[in-house]
Amino acid sequence: MVRFTLKQLSYFVAAGEAKSITIASERVHISQPSISSAISQLEAEFKVQLFFRHHAQGLSLTPAGERMLIAARELLHQAGGLADLGHEIAGTIGGTLRVGAFRTLSPLILPELWQEFTSAYPNVELEILEADEAELIAKVGKAEIDVAITYEQKGVDLHFEQLALLPTYILLPANHGLAKSGMLSLRDLAAQPFVLLDLPVSRDYFQSLFERCGLTMNVVARTDQPETVRSLVGSGLGYSLLTARPASLTAANGKPLAYVHLDDDHPPMKLGLVTANNIRKPRVVLAFEEYCRKTISTFTIPGMAPF
Repeated sequence: MVRFTLKQLSYFVAAGEAKSITIASERVHISQPSISSAISQLEAEFKVQLFFRHHAQGLSLTPAGERMLIAARELLHQAGGLADLGHEIAGTIGGTLRVGAFRTLSPLILPELWQEFTSAYPNVELEILEADEAELIAKVGKAEIDVAITYEQKGVDLHFEQLALLPTYILLPANHGLAKSGMLSLRDLAAQPFVLLDLPVSRDYFQSLFERCGLTMNVVARTDQPETVRSLVGSGLGYSLLTARPASLTAANGKPLAYVHLDDDHPPMKLGLVTANNIRKPRVVLAFEEYCRKTISTFTIPGMAPF
């Protein structure tokens, strides 16, 4: 008699992929004790040790755990397909929708999308993964998520559908002498201290903007967290360049900010949906894509100030 659940398997997979119960808990929005309990119950049921526990260093899969992870992923995928088939036969849209989002965009875009999409389709259960672009693309390629909201991606196995253009803007503290300028160029600020959003794609993109102008970034601080960039700029440490424009002009530390248009001929970032090529999309994925087409555009993006 089988004495384990799909929910337990999903918690095990989350922990196995994250190699950390803390991170897994954040990803699946479940308490750490619940994940630990699910793993313990699976180990008792299968009479195998799934993880090595490393004090203060997270988890690593045992050889048995590696094999179980592969099998659990496949079983969960099949179960999801069965749920999709059931809704399709019934003529409804439902089941689990696994959405990935680039982590600089997710806190702005996802809350409104989540609330409105699940209100329109109450039989849909959303699972959210916030990650950097490399992880998102890997997850799409392995069919571990259905769709990703991120910047333009190219690849023979990927399909990118553009929804919006995000022009780069200059972020300044509200009391900066140039904060009320309608438009500035990089040359106006190049000598001033720069706070860098240090994510792989973002870093390379911003670097290319300076190089196009024959300039060098005067980096005084770098962080991979957009809110930290905003707080550092708000505190007067320097200026920055960003593409996502939070609706609030107040940093997390309470400091006021200013957005200024960048007056240079720079290509904007392209925001859209990434899915895998040559994979049949369930109705719930098609419905989400259509909803995003209606909701996200260059002029209207949930959670963002208009450009």
